[in-house]
Amino acid sequence: MGTQETQGTPESREPNGQDRGTARRALLGAAVLGAGGAVLGLPGAARADERHGSGGHGGGYKSLPKPTVIGHRGASGYRPEHTFGSYQLALDMGADVVEAGDLVPTKDGHLVCRHEPEIGGTTDVSAHPEFADRKTTKTLDGVPTTGWFTEDFTLAELKTLRAVERIPANRPHNTLYNGRWEIPTFEEVLHWQDEQTLKRGKQVWIYPETKHPTYFRALGLGLEERLAKVLRKHGKDKKNSPVIIQSFEPTSIQRLDKLVGNPLVVLLSAANTRPWDFVTTGDPRTVADLVKPEGLKWIASYAQGIGPTLDLVIPKDANGALTTPTTLVADAHRAGLILHPYTMRNENTFLPANFRQGTDPNAYGDAFGAFRTYFATGIDGVFSDNADTALLAREDFVNG
Repeated sequence: MGTQETQGTPESREPNGQDRGTARRALLGAAVLGAGGAVLGLPGAARADERHGSGGHGGGYKSLPKPTVIGHRGASGYRPEHTFGSYQLALDMGADVVEAGDLVPTKDGHLVCRHEPEIGGTTDVSAHPEFADRKTTKTLDGVPTTGWFTEDFTLAELKTLRAVERIPANRPHNTLYNGRWEIPTFEEVLHWQDEQTLKRGKQVWIYPETKHPTYFRALGLGLEERLAKVLRKHGKDKKNSPVIIQSFEPTSIQRLDKLVGNPLVVLLSAANTRPWDFVTTGDPRTVADLVKPEGLKWIASYAQGIGPTLDLVIPKDANGALTTPTTLVADAHRAGLILHPYTMRNENTFLPANFRQGTDPNAYGDAFGAFRTYFATGIDGVFSDNADTALLAREDFVNG
């Protein structure tokens, strides 16, 4: 998943005299009802719900707790991201869903979990002299990028590498775990999911993402077909399967809609940006167009949710402080879509200015205040690097 962060502050009593707990529970109920808007015959959602199901007693995605806490790349606030150490910790902390993982292919066609195909910043590849000649510059979604790329390695070669902390300047404590875990394959993640479900006696959910699908398709390494094949093999390609699939490229989700029955989510970056597949096909629409009612209705014709950056839910002013929420939550619910915005992180540097504390950018700010403000908008869940904080914040919110 991409990058972003967000937060605010309510009164102890609501204007109508309800205490905050009652008001929030009512709002939560409305959010859940809104997410099930398709049942009420709202536009664009009926077809998607027929195919993908609304969950309910069948244990589908709508049976997840609200707001859903999604462990962003695992528990990446505490361990190097996209490792079994990170995934396991997120689960141990109580995350409802673990984002395992961002999927990129190897040279021999296996799907592995890395934030980006460039692995110089998330593995120890630079310390391997045998791979020195693999360092190269490629154009990734229009941006020249120098490093080592998963598609230039076989799976066996990647398995000789070890994961390292991606942002050591912000999270020096995570560097303690550098070198401890290898790069997981998506197939290993599915086995881990089954093992943990059995061990815990409750269904473990995962939330993989197709990364740069247009880029990889041009290389003859189509992600969607590979992902669908692995899911089918494990019997996890159904409407109630505990696997939600996401992508920043709408056409990737449209392709998956024809291949699998899983719940599907379109990720949305900054309002003034265009998905890369739109750039390559000449589609003039921006994210700002996609978050309008018409754009949301279009998304709801093939997907069940959106994953907007938090700034699309509550924009920030020039100083980085939160302003007034947009109508996105209500508009998306009206279209029958759920919203899982990204990404909440505890450190000051990632929080809205009005929730930072002290002068150290890497110290924790008022993350609870930020969570409270975001939850109050009626979002259905949130990606967080700190699942433990998110779960406590949800408890506060639901219980008032």
